[in-house]
Amino acid sequence: MKFDDEAGLDNSQVEDRRGMSGGKVAVGGGVLGVIGLLVALALGVDADDLGLSGDSTTAAAPAKAVEKSDCRTGADANTKDDCRITAVVNSLQNFWDSELDGYTPAKTVYFTGTVPTACGKGSSDDGPFYCPGDNKVYLDLTFFKELRTEYGASGGPFAQAYVVAHEYGHHVQNLLGTMDDLDDDKGAHSDSVKLELQADCYAGVWAKHATTTPQKSTGRPLISKLSRADINEALDAAAAIGDDRLQKQYEGKVTPETWTHGSSAQRQKWFTTGYTTGDIDACDTFRTR
Repeated sequence: MKFDDEAGLDNSQVEDRRGMSGGKVAVGGGVLGVIGLLVALALGVDADDLGLSGDSTTAAAPAKAVEKSDCRTGADANTKDDCRITAVVNSLQNFWDSELDGYTPAKTVYFTGTVPTACGKGSSDDGPFYCPGDNKVYLDLTFFKELRTEYGASGGPFAQAYVVAHEYGHHVQNLLGTMDDLDDDKGAHSDSVKLELQADCYAGVWAKHATTTPQKSTGRPLISKLSRADINEALDAAAAIGDDRLQKQYEGKVTPETWTHGSSAQRQKWFTTGYTTGDIDACDTFRTR
């Protein structure tokens, strides 16, 4: 994956709360840390789907935008990890803004340890997640190291991009109303799994158009090159965090009736569906098994 060296980055789309205190959550507020190990390890935890309340009385610590002096251009994104994620966020928001009428941007929040959100207190142990209560993606960048060292993924820049793109898939679902009136069951055919697989598919749709959707500021795509090796990094990451693979690794057996995100094969299949078709309408996981 390569970014246009001369493209400017929009740092206002990212907040940096690393090193800030997570604060306390009021009684009755949701706490992401109570979720089970497999969901905590799996990509794309959605706070509403976990039954988390948004009635925390503790305000979030003041956040700062990522310093523009650190992440100014695509050239910075090609050499610095933080700037690469900022560039991926910019690319995602540009694509979805061009795809959906009335698209509302969602900021990505970098944090360490714990972080207050409109969905309760988030924790680094939960992995990346999207909070529909405040329309923000929360990300501890150390997750990308764990993706390699703990879950066995090969990693790489586009594996990271897939993680972020999956979370923005949840944002799209929120905007489209897909998250409304879902059941809270678990299992291979549950709404939870269908929601996660659709977010994988949306990530693939973005990947298909990432090198052809022009940025408004330059008239050129922010991502100038995407190779088959990049796509393979995303597929490898998707496989690493499939429910079946995680269950076998941590429990020694596979129990489909408790799945929340889908199997490795399902996650790869739906990312591939999005990538090969480039069509959001092809991502109707709720009608297809």
